Amino acid sequence: MTSLDSVLDKDGVRLTVEDAVATVTLTNPDKRNAQSPALWRALAQAGRSLPGDVRVVVLRGEGKSFSAGLDRQAFTPEGFDGEPSFLDLARGSDAELDAVIAEYQEAFTWWRRSDIVTIAAVQGHAIGAGFQLALACDLRVVAQDVQFAMRETSLGLVPDLTGTHPLVSLVGYARALEICATGRFVHADEAERTGLANLVVPGDELDSAVGDLASALVAAPRDAVIETKALLQGVSGRSYEEQRIAERAAQARRLRDLAGIGD
Repeated sequence: MTSLDSVLDKDGVRLTVEDAVATVTLTNPDKRNAQSPALWRALAQAGRSLPGDVRVVVLRGEGKSFSAGLDRQAFTPEGFDGEPSFLDLARGSDAELDAVIAEYQEAFTWWRRSDIVTIAAVQGHAIGAGFQLALACDLRVVAQDVQFAMRETSLGLVPDLTGTHPLVSLVGYARALEICATGRFVHADEAERTGLANLVVPGDELDSAVGDLASALVAAPRDAVIETKALLQGVSGRSYEEQRIAERAAQARRLRDLAGIGD
């Protein structure tokens, strides 16, 4: 392995790269990695800053909690320094508000890129925006003390940071509605049973379990993983017959590539 290279370190987000594995770390444990617009911009920048040879991205939070969600300072009249408060944003036009929320969502969208596999390593609280950030990743490895909750509805809001689609995909409409509408905690055993978590481990084994998974993903041929991820991502939008056609086309590309024959 090469030495760990720091690519980005700003606004509560640190990006490091070691060979084909990048790690994005939330670095404000004193506030339980509460999120802000500045942090979201840094997360989006981390996605744009990934070197081309990165194959796996691990997302983790320092301290006892992965992320306690949106920093409540956003709802105060003064908001964050240098940022409009959410109350100010609410006074804008529909188009202005839509553009701002779309910008915030950019921090949550790049984790599904077809050329990488992303793993959230989640311990302690993953609340609201923290839950949605974990859901943005392809895979989730969680500690036994994990507590997921979607608290937006309890605050009179809706989850708007891209978490609703993966939540329904993982647990189904009825359970997703119940989780969001009640704001209740989802603990490790339920997370594993319903598919929110790929793996549950003791807290002191979280880093090693994620490292083992990242190593296994990197060991597989990159192009085959990319094609497989694209196939699986497209399932919900295809019929059974359309998926069969997509499988055949993807396999033809792989076979030609292995044989050294261009399209």
